[in-house]
Amino acid sequence: MEDLVIDPPLINSSNPWATGIAQLRDLYECPFIGAITVRTSTLAGFAHDDSIHQYGLFDPSFSNSNKSKAVSASLNTLGYSPIPLSQTLETIKQIILESTDRDDKKQKPVIVSITGATDEIIQSINLIDGLQKEIKATLLVEINLSCPNIGGKPPPAFTLEGLTEYLGCLKDVPSGTSLLIGVKTPPYSNPENFTILRRAFESFVIGEGTSKKLGIPLHFITATNTIGCSLLLDAQLKPQLNSADGTGIGGLAGAPLHALALGNVKLIRKLLDSNPALSHIQVIGIGGVSDRPGFDRMQAAGAKIVGVGTAFGVHGIPIFENILKEK
Repeated sequence: MEDLVIDPPLINSSNPWATGIAQLRDLYECPFIGAITVRTSTLAGFAHDDSIHQYGLFDPSFSNSNKSKAVSASLNTLGYSPIPLSQTLETIKQIILESTDRDDKKQKPVIVSITGATDEIIQSINLIDGLQKEIKATLLVEINLSCPNIGGKPPPAFTLEGLTEYLGCLKDVPSGTSLLIGVKTPPYSNPENFTILRRAFESFVIGEGTSKKLGIPLHFITATNTIGCSLLLDAQLKPQLNSADGTGIGGLAGAPLHALALGNVKLIRKLLDSNPALSHIQVIGIGGVSDRPGFDRMQAAGAKIVGVGTAFGVHGIPIFENILKEK
């Protein structure tokens, strides 16, 4: 399998600040990130409603919520990108072609985060593969198996049945594709979650001994997504955000997620290295990174690439330069 190469090894995570063309263009032109990630897309788009799909930035100590210097956490009830995948791919194509016109050597990879039913995943991959054939920049596909904001059933990454169903659909990926494909996992907090993950991966291992290989095209794991079932209350002790069910409960990210994300990266890297058929899979570590020490901790835990979400929402594009240049 082709290696995952992103240089510098710093990216934005899939988040609300990576949705529209202006946001994605700014990210693509930033020299301090090695690739950009677009907000998780679906084939049809997501019916966004400002009254129920929201996010908030806050101080995790809850004592200085109005002081921007203390803000290092986020909560959102947003769901997926409201923009259909086909439109997002047109935006990616436009940005890459604009960049190529200015500098033929600048071909930054783009991570296209997608979700949907398994048949929709394959349709989405086919669309992305079609764009890959038109451009020189490397496209990666991140299959989001972990969004906590969508009701109806648990994220597929929490069950063996869900994981094997989604991993199994990768057998239908076009054989000639050059796309690099990965999955995004939730923040696991139970050892059994990692046992299920290992069992799911190993169900696709073929061969014996040193001849073992993974029978599906999987190049990376992004760990982790936000923590679901989280609530932010305002000064009147009422939900600060709204949500589809009216509770204001959503996904938590930023500083409160950091230690759990490090643990997930460490355990997933250990899991992958325990089987020669899985050891080629790289880990993209995301969760609470806002400075160089956080970046270094994430790599020490086993992440080849480090992603930044909430800190990007708080500080904007300059956060990436700050992280790389800090000593």
